Amino acid sequence: MGIDEYGGGPGEQSDILVVTTNDVPGFHVQRVIGEVFGLTVRSRHLGSQIGAGLKSMLGGELRGLTKTLVETRNQAMERLVEQARARGANAVLMMRFDVTEAADVGTEVCAYGTAVVLTPQS
Repeated sequence: MGIDEYGGGPGEQSDILVVTTNDVPGFHVQRVIGEVFGLTVRSRHLGSQIGAGLKSMLGGELRGLTKTLVETRNQAMERLVEQARARGANAVLMMRFDVTEAADVGTEVCAYGTAVVLTPQS
C-alpha cells in the first residue's frame, strides 16, 4: 500500500490551511467565520464485506476497508475545504472527524472545524 492509499488531507498546494490545533504559531485570528463541515455517506461494498469477514477470522489489516475509509475521509475533507473557501476563510482550526453508522447501510464521515481568516503576526 502506498502512502496515498492510507493517508490523506489537503496537499501543500491548498489555499486553505487545515489544522487540528486551536491556533497557528505566527498567525493571528483576524476573523472567526464559524463552523464548517464536509459530510459524506458511503455504502458498504459487498466484496469488501466478504473479504473483511474472511480476514477477521485469520487476523491482519482489512486493507479494502482501510482504503475505503481513507477515500471517504479525504472526500469529507475536500468538502470541508470547499465550504471554508466559499465562506471567505483561509484556514480551518480545530478540525475533527466524526464517524458513525448510517442506518446499517453505510458509514457517515463528517469533517468539521472552525473557519477563520488568519493574518501573520507583526
